[in-house]
Amino acid sequence: MNSIAQVFAALAAALHAVIFVMESVVWSKPAVWSRFGVASQHDADVVKPMAFNQGFYNLFLGIGIVVGLVVGGSAGDAIVYFACASIVGAALVLATGGAKYFRAAFVQGITPLIALVVAAVL
Repeated sequence: MNSIAQVFAALAAALHAVIFVMESVVWSKPAVWSRFGVASQHDADVVKPMAFNQGFYNLFLGIGIVVGLVVGGSAGDAIVYFACASIVGAALVLATGGAKYFRAAFVQGITPLIALVVAAVL
């Protein structure tokens, strides 16, 4: 995997670490749950277990990218490709939720998509 693709993959990993913190560590703060379209503290409390779980999914995908980048070689590249493709797939699924999710899907999916495209082209 070339260095440009690695940079975009690393950015995707960093973003997913931030999302993990938001969903699994500081979810109870109104400034956080409101970013996810949650309307009230009650609603945030109801979906907190789901957000907690989802945050860990994001963390594990980010860790996959980091592990792949550290391992390197064809095995490491395969791990990075898989994690990036999984994130792009999740972004596509998110986008099926309607127009209000398009921005979040774009933010989530653009850096791993660029990593995959650059890796395929260069």
